[in-house]
Amino acid sequence: ADGYYQYQMDECVYSTSDYSDMVYLRSLSFNKDVDVQFNSTVGKYVGLTEFGVKQAEYFNKNQALVQGMKASVDTACRPNAQNSDSSVRDKT
Repeated sequence: ADGYYQYQMDECVYSTSDYSDMVYLRSLSFNKDVDVQFNSTVGKYVGLTEFGVKQAEYFNKNQALVQGMKASVDTACRPNAQNSDSSVRDKT
């Protein structure tokens, strides 16, 4: 099984019911190692490997990309959390 394994994982992490502590994370991995991660609290991409540092520098130069990623907390995370949480609360 020779080959490469590349994937992206998006997460919305929160612990309060008003979503005030919500954080959006996007991790880009290669062969099971996370190379670079966007964190909405930090507000930029952060490289976690030598290659990831180069990727982060490249991504962070694109301010439209960074602003869009920051907005993901409000455009993707909160609406989806509200929908899924209300579905769970309505069932209990």
